[in-house]
Amino acid sequence: MMTPHEILDHLDPEQRDVALSVAGPVVVLAGAGTGKTRAITHRIAYAVATGTHDSASTLAVTFTTRAAAEMRERLRQLGVVGIQTRTFHSAALRQLRYFWPKGVGGEFPVLISSKARYVNEAATRLRIPTSPATVRDLAAEIEWAKVSQIAPDDYPIAAEKSGRVAPGELTLPAVAKVYAGYDALKGDRGLIDFEDVLLLTVGLLDAREDIAAQVRSQYRHFTVDEYQDVNPLQQRLLDLWLGERDDVCVVGDAAQTIYTFAGADPAQLMGFAARYPAATTVRLVRSYRCSPQIVTIANRVLSAAPAATRAATVTLTSENPDGPTPTITAYADESEEAEGVARKIAALVKSGVEPRDVAVLFRINAQSEPYEAALANARIPYTLRGGERFFDRPEVREAITRLRGAARGGVDIGSDLSLDGGESLRATVVAILGAMGWDENPPAGTGAVRERWESLSALVSLTEEISARADDEVVGLARLVTELDQRSETQHAPSTNGVTLATLHSAKGLEWEAVFIVGLVEGTLPIVHANTDERVDEERRLFYVGVTRARRQLGLSWARARNPGQRGSRRVSRFVGEALPTSVSARGERARGPRPTSRRRDSRACRVCGRTLVGGHEVSLGRCSSCPSNYDEAVFERLKSWRYAESQRRAVPAYVIFTDATLIAIAETMPTDTPALEGIAGIGPAKMARYGQCMLALLGGDDPPDPLDPED
Repeated sequence: MMTPHEILDHLDPEQRDVALSVAGPVVVLAGAGTGKTRAITHRIAYAVATGTHDSASTLAVTFTTRAAAEMRERLRQLGVVGIQTRTFHSAALRQLRYFWPKGVGGEFPVLISSKARYVNEAATRLRIPTSPATVRDLAAEIEWAKVSQIAPDDYPIAAEKSGRVAPGELTLPAVAKVYAGYDALKGDRGLIDFEDVLLLTVGLLDAREDIAAQVRSQYRHFTVDEYQDVNPLQQRLLDLWLGERDDVCVVGDAAQTIYTFAGADPAQLMGFAARYPAATTVRLVRSYRCSPQIVTIANRVLSAAPAATRAATVTLTSENPDGPTPTITAYADESEEAEGVARKIAALVKSGVEPRDVAVLFRINAQSEPYEAALANARIPYTLRGGERFFDRPEVREAITRLRGAARGGVDIGSDLSLDGGESLRATVVAILGAMGWDENPPAGTGAVRERWESLSALVSLTEEISARADDEVVGLARLVTELDQRSETQHAPSTNGVTLATLHSAKGLEWEAVFIVGLVEGTLPIVHANTDERVDEERRLFYVGVTRARRQLGLSWARARNPGQRGSRRVSRFVGEALPTSVSARGERARGPRPTSRRRDSRACRVCGRTLVGGHEVSLGRCSSCPSNYDEAVFERLKSWRYAESQRRAVPAYVIFTDATLIAIAETMPTDTPALEGIAGIGPAKMARYGQCMLALLGGDDPPDPLDPED
């Protein structure tokens, strides 16, 4: 074993303060990349080496088996053995098994690894309709209630007070019934789940003082990692382990609290010093991960957080050499954004950066598809972390199967739906997805039901993109299915040493040389259902986690529109404005990279700046998406009013008649004859025949004639 002096060698001043603080209570506020694991393992090793702590009486707990294994290995390298390094659940299960014969008696229950089967059975018994996504959300609600120590009867009021939303079409009382039924079913069959392990251990220690005393005589020194993620039930267990003692060291970062939806309570970390007035507080502020430029961005993000959060966080300083300046790039649409990011990654790889040292981070799994496609097209290997590849998701596989069946059955775009911009194909796809229970209105709340909706919405967006890039071609279901199959095959190539695609949540605890955080628009980050100050603050912390995953290079990006051809009405995330200078974040950088040109209508020049137009949307407008518009707003409103009346007459969505982009182009160019009208993208032969005279009449200030229907 190392000597105490050797253990303290190579620690920075703050880490040394942690190691020397061997008498609890101690709270370590550790910023991202500041070496918290190094500090607390050296503290344990130093305490054992000096005889202050005994290995056999020390318990270190964390939240994942991977983190526990890493802590154990670091202690071994320091020459310390015999320390119990476990997760909360592992430590509780070990104690529960040991004391079960004495405290309860009888056969130990069977521990189930998944709730889904039993939650579904409980719901079925109650005749409550479910789907796989709803079952997953019900299981998550039950977990939240249990770790929050809320009984089934108390769930509806507690859930409403906490702003939780019942999964799918269920009500909070219905969730409570499933919760009660699930617990009853487990009890009848002698089963327990992971939350039960904690609940039963807490109950046993609380009811049996003799057992609690035996545990306390075994463990006298406690270390808790990632303390910001402790939930009320875990805190209750820790309190019972401690009893009246205070020999505990906790380490955490309130700025990385991103799991409150699952019951994590940062108040435990933020209020530690108040509970233990004599506590030693050490702040780890030296970042050994991020460049000074990235640290500056991270500190700016936190500076906008509420005062209570700032008080429990640290202002980082970087110990690394300067790196590139973080960038913010605005793109016309999400496809262009994905292609632009792929080009930047390709340049990094060409410069010598390994693909495994690059990550693309996004808010929700449904955002992965365009990046999977762009990287596959650029022949850059990638891996998807924390979720299934887009085309592997059950709902996407089911949807494509339905689309394929409809195509084989002859369901396609009819001539009566106007064959010009893919809108009719979109309507057909929406109708087919409607048979799966999807509609254009997102479900309330979060969870698996919302993720399923997002995946199918992404499929609709992909349909729009494929149609828009075809320009004048008519894209039917058969062509769409073929393209989807081709994308699926391309993106499923096995990859090693690949770029990581991950949600911001699944990126926590990881780091890369270069990180691209994408999709930074209002409604995505912060997410649209972040409807309280507390939820917005958690979204800000999620952004902070993403920023601090980058060691040297950080790229932020957003798209003004979701799909090619759509009007760019999105706003950049407020967090970008907090993190970057106003002059940069408000304006952004206009992406000018090349787009695929094989299907462009032509190579017209923008009438404002002269640049070659890219994509069907810009061609429709006759100008760059980012150049100022000069369309006649009164004419545009007149066209929209007519379009609405026509959509009501035909009982179809307004975009089936004409898209906003087409109407804007008409109001900008003000064509006075048929040839000029035909020159506008979005007006194909079918629509010209039906609506051409209507458009010219409206532009001339006259009442439009009745549209010419196909049967006329």
